[in-house]
Amino acid sequence: MLSGRVVVITGASSGIGAATASVLATAGAKVVMGARREDRLHAIQDEIAARSGEALAMRCDVTVRDDCEALLQAGIDRWGRVDILINNAGIMPLSFVKNLRVDEWERMIDVNIKGVLFCTAAALPHLLAQETGHIVNISSIAGKRVIPSGSVYCATKFAVNAFSDALRLELSARKNIRVTCIQPGIVATELTDAITDPDLASFQKHIKGIEALQAEDIASAILYAVQAPAHVNVNEIVLRPTQQEQ
Repeated sequence: MLSGRVVVITGASSGIGAATASVLATAGAKVVMGARREDRLHAIQDEIAARSGEALAMRCDVTVRDDCEALLQAGIDRWGRVDILINNAGIMPLSFVKNLRVDEWERMIDVNIKGVLFCTAAALPHLLAQETGHIVNISSIAGKRVIPSGSVYCATKFAVNAFSDALRLELSARKNIRVTCIQPGIVATELTDAITDPDLASFQKHIKGIEALQAEDIASAILYAVQAPAHVNVNEIVLRPTQQEQ
């Protein structure tokens, strides 16, 4: 169980983040939830409290360094420590490069890469001072396999995979900070709602025909990783729906 451990989760207002907050709080963790949609966060906080769990909701835009630092500090101020950081916030406005949706590319880089870097930078001094901790980065199967409409999205997830492995090399053996990279396939969340490229209508129809993973499936994988014994570093978990071939 995670009794007494303090977990910070980004992108916690829906999908994987919300499910993870609920699952880890049920396992005994004190959960700091960050996202931009405060109303959703407070609803989840109330649900956790109704089950006698402990959670703190705080607005956080991971593209803003001050927000990331404030989110981590909120956990310190409330409970005196932070043990686990879950970098979950991410967006996926897939598009073909030829359509030049440059604003979407820039937003993906800001959220999917810089958000992970900013939150890690905010958490790391605390974890190093404690000489223990765990960083969990939510990547994607797209960080292993490129798809034509995912040039920029895949690039951001390849970056998360590389950053995770480099963190492990730097921190795990030397500083007792474990690192896990979770790489899901298709998950039934709001992620595909950000796709605006009309050329991808057939793709959206295809993925709706697959029995997707549920957010709770990913939350269970995260729970497995963070509950592993201290001598076990679960570096990578890849999950696909049974019906997803690649």
